[in-house]
Amino acid sequence: MSPILDPAAFRQAMRRLAGGVAVITVGSGEDRTGLTATSVTSLSAEPPRLLVCINRSASAWPLLADFRAFGVNLLDADQQPIADRFAGRNGEKGPARFAGARWKSLVTGAPLLDGALAAFDCTVEEIIERHSHAIVIGRIEAVDHGAWNEPLLYWAGSYRMISDLPDKQFAVAG
Repeated sequence: MSPILDPAAFRQAMRRLAGGVAVITVGSGEDRTGLTATSVTSLSAEPPRLLVCINRSASAWPLLADFRAFGVNLLDADQQPIADRFAGRNGEKGPARFAGARWKSLVTGAPLLDGALAAFDCTVEEIIERHSHAIVIGRIEAVDHGAWNEPLLYWAGSYRMISDLPDKQFAVAG
């Protein structure tokens, strides 16, 4: 039997995995909220599907389970304030997280960020609950391509931009 891994050690190791920053949005009107996530990935191109992992204690979780539709908004480097709001860094909740940005909807009615690198309008195909999180498989109903800008990244516990990373630090030995 393998030893029990300390969750703090696991989190520290995962901080070494760089990820793009996305805002997951759900609901409509005064009954809407969202969260900042780096746990978003493509599942398949044919048919178009993506995965997002959501902590079941997140305020967005009950709305996602009820609405069965959500938006995935990929943020650019200038949209860090949006990432902070949806992470609740200043205590914003629910509809207050949407302030200061323009939002639209495509097919499902889920809020999509106008000006995101890309935004995916999704319906829930399947939810797999495991431990503290749910793996949500999203059926992509529509895609909005934004401007081709530098992405906002999350690495080593901080937001980053590709242009901030020194080239020599990541040189590949040949």
